[in-house]
Amino acid sequence: MADNWETFTAAEPALAATVEARFGAYTHHVLATLRKDGSPRTTGLEVRFLHGELWLGMMPNSLKALDLRRDPRFALQANPGEGTGMGGGDVRISGRAIEVDDPVTKAAYTKEVEPPQPFHLFRTELTEVTRTYVEDDTYLVVQVWKPGQPLRTIRRT
Repeated sequence: MADNWETFTAAEPALAATVEARFGAYTHHVLATLRKDGSPRTTGLEVRFLHGELWLGMMPNSLKALDLRRDPRFALQANPGEGTGMGGGDVRISGRAIEVDDPVTKAAYTKEVEPPQPFHLFRTELTEVTRTYVEDDTYLVVQVWKPGQPLRTIRRT
C-alpha cells in the first residue's frame, strides 16, 4: 500500500502531531489541484484525519473533485490563521488523492463526519509533508518528510 497518514505518523510521530494540530486549529484550508489545461487551481477545503488516513471530502461535481478525478496530484496548505504568528509553523502536504467509492468506507466516514449528501470522498497517498517555522527568532527551519527517506531538517539564518 502507498504511504498514507498512518505510515507518516509511524515514521515521524512528533511532526505528524504538529501537522495535525495546525490543521485542527482552523476549519478551512487551501487545496491546490490541476485544471484541465494544467494550470493550478486553489480552493478552500475541510480535511479530516481519521483511522490512519487523511480524508478530503467535496461537494458533488465540484471543480476540485473533477480536477482530482482527472489528475490526482494535490498540495494542501494549513490555514495560517490571523496575523504573522504562525503558531506551530506553516505546514503543507502533497500527494495523490484517490476517490473512494466503496459504500462501506463512505458509510463509516459519513457516520463520523456527517457531511452534506451526496459528496465525493478521497483518501490520500502522501509524497511530501513540509513544516516551516522560525526557531529562537534566529533560524528559519524547514522539515521535509518523503516516503522511504529520513526526515530532512534545514536551518537557515
